[in-house]
Amino acid sequence: MTQGAGQGPEVVRTATLRDFRVPGYVHETGPYAQNTPHGEGAGPVGGTERYASGEPNPYMSGESPSEFPGEFSEGYTPTQRDLPVINRGDTQQVVVDPSGAPAPAPGAGPGALYVVGDVHGYLDQLLAALQAKGLVDAAGSWSAGTSRLWFLGDFTDRGPDGIGVIDLVMRLSAEAAAAGGYCKALMGNHELLLLGAKRFGDTPVSSGAGTATFQAAWLLNGGQKTDMDRLQDHHLQWMARLDAMELVDGHLLVHSDTTAYLDYGDSIEAVNDTVRETLTRNDAEDCWDLFRKFTRRFAFRDEGAEAVRELLGAYGGTRVVHGHSPIPYLLGEVLPEDGEAGAGPVIEGPHVYADGLAIAMDGGVTMAGKLLVQQLPLDI
Repeated sequence: MTQGAGQGPEVVRTATLRDFRVPGYVHETGPYAQNTPHGEGAGPVGGTERYASGEPNPYMSGESPSEFPGEFSEGYTPTQRDLPVINRGDTQQVVVDPSGAPAPAPGAGPGALYVVGDVHGYLDQLLAALQAKGLVDAAGSWSAGTSRLWFLGDFTDRGPDGIGVIDLVMRLSAEAAAAGGYCKALMGNHELLLLGAKRFGDTPVSSGAGTATFQAAWLLNGGQKTDMDRLQDHHLQWMARLDAMELVDGHLLVHSDTTAYLDYGDSIEAVNDTVRETLTRNDAEDCWDLFRKFTRRFAFRDEGAEAVRELLGAYGGTRVVHGHSPIPYLLGEVLPEDGEAGAGPVIEGPHVYADGLAIAMDGGVTMAGKLLVQQLPLDI
């Protein structure tokens, strides 16, 4: 299966045409070439939709569908302010030794497998977490030999240096391959959002609640002007070629805790091909629909074990490993409001739930949580 720039496959195979395909738009100057500062130009097209809190939604217009009263549209990624709190159920949080296990020295056969949750531009925290696991040295260079490292997506938005995170992952991909290991990455909904904002800007697209634009949705969901200013063609090419899912050592790796992947194919390769081809077509409506579906969350909570089994039955594996939904909300923890005293929940490690079939890796770094880097398999 193809990977983004600098990401080699685990098994050598003959390259095909799609391995070298680059979306045509990456060399174009899109409607967002004049970067809009955060908060500007994010007004709705037409009427104004409001959140449940009563605040106006700056990128949706029209009224919410009657069948979803009080709910957000499917095209909206909730922010810290309005993510729902999920009641604690039959779940388990895994406490991990903060010092981490040392990465194996280069040798024959594949090395240890690690996964990284949502980074969202927090480059310093990422480097610290990778160093604590022995995956990079003090200079931020690959030091893990034949180890295998997977990022679960969402490199940008909300945090201070999303482009720096992408640059690091691309560099580690080359360094790991040279050492006999690998560093690879999956497509997150925020990669789709940034690609759409760059390519389509304020082009109106249809949503379940009226009309939306990628530009305004990107701003609303933590888009950083500094990232857009520094975004280059090779970053766009790399993001557009990322796979949506992969099966590694019995772990089905995805970004979002949703069954929407089933809409794009009945095999991992089919899903990855369909996602990549959708981005290549440069159709704003199709790309918006892809972003909207990848933004869905919480499919595995409550009685969600059946949803996990459905994915595993279709694509293989014994567990789903995902990011996207912050662990504090899956745990039913309430973070203090701005200005209130007290700390948020302490996140020590991944969150295992849905009858032990799902592992959540988004430690909530954007809400004073923890950026998680975890070796698999988990012993529970």
